[in-house]
Amino acid sequence: MSTQANTRIGTALVIGISGGIGGEIARALHRRGWQIRALGRRPMTEAQVAMPEGSVTWRVGDALKEADVVSAAQGCSVIVHAVNPPGYHNWRGLVMPMLNNTIAAARATGARILFPGTIYNYGPDAGTLLNEDSPQRPLTRKGKIRVEMEDALRRAAERGVRTTIVRAGDFFGPRSTANNWFRQLIQPGKPVRAVRYPGPPSIGHSWAYLPDLGETFARLVERDEQADFETFHFGGHWLPRGSEMTDSIQRVAKLDALRVSSLPWWAMRLVSPFVEVLREIMEMRYLWHTPIQLDNRKLVAALGAEPHMPLDAAVHETLQGLGCLPDVGAGSQLHSHAQVERAT
Repeated sequence: MSTQANTRIGTALVIGISGGIGGEIARALHRRGWQIRALGRRPMTEAQVAMPEGSVTWRVGDALKEADVVSAAQGCSVIVHAVNPPGYHNWRGLVMPMLNNTIAAARATGARILFPGTIYNYGPDAGTLLNEDSPQRPLTRKGKIRVEMEDALRRAAERGVRTTIVRAGDFFGPRSTANNWFRQLIQPGKPVRAVRYPGPPSIGHSWAYLPDLGETFARLVERDEQADFETFHFGGHWLPRGSEMTDSIQRVAKLDALRVSSLPWWAMRLVSPFVEVLREIMEMRYLWHTPIQLDNRKLVAALGAEPHMPLDAAVHETLQGLGCLPDVGAGSQLHSHAQVERAT
């Protein structure tokens, strides 16, 4: 596969800047000197997307319209494709058209696509430690669509459209959106008193702290030499026991005791035929009963280390950002934007 030198600093078009990972990639790139351009149906203020004032240039347009995406991408060297239908609505009908428009824009401008991947690609038979070449045999609808998306990007790379994919575990972070599992553990906006955990506490689970993942994308895109099509696995916070996350929440919330209950899957199953988002959540239940760890050795070899905030610090920032800690303001500078790197 050919390699091509990459511009270290340029303009990045972010599609999905109001989402958890899109916003974190935008913030990471901006900290490193990049100009940020965002595509949306209506402009938002920098405060709404947690960016410094004057740091975002908005282009009004629709990710479902190829002409809008191609126009917005003019002059950009990177396109961050981080847009997803809210509430998992109509994935089949929306995600592939939006991705195809991003591919068309990248082909027209020569920009590199940054694509956040997931572990949805892998079914319960994938194994317990997965590298970038592990077989992908998804059983779920979303998993199959995710594989289709990566296949489309791989085919586009054969026609000169460069792409970097980073697959990661379940997202959490201080600015995470509603479509993530951490928000199911607690009640956003309320002090932590109890946790609903989706799986057996003895089963391991992969978590991805969003600021670390955003920084990872920013570092990857600035390397001198990059392959036309790249995939990496982000190790994030692999917790061999699920109870490690609830233990961290208890420590951070400074609770003598924390009531941990199971997620009411039976009730969700009863209601899911009538609630789309619950149908989508039910489909991914296997990830809480199957330990799937992502092997990040290729990523570490490329960067030297994976950006990694310690678990308690990451949980502190997340709970504080979600309004679940009583000391908002008092400890906000304790861990903010700290990056502690690991070498393995």
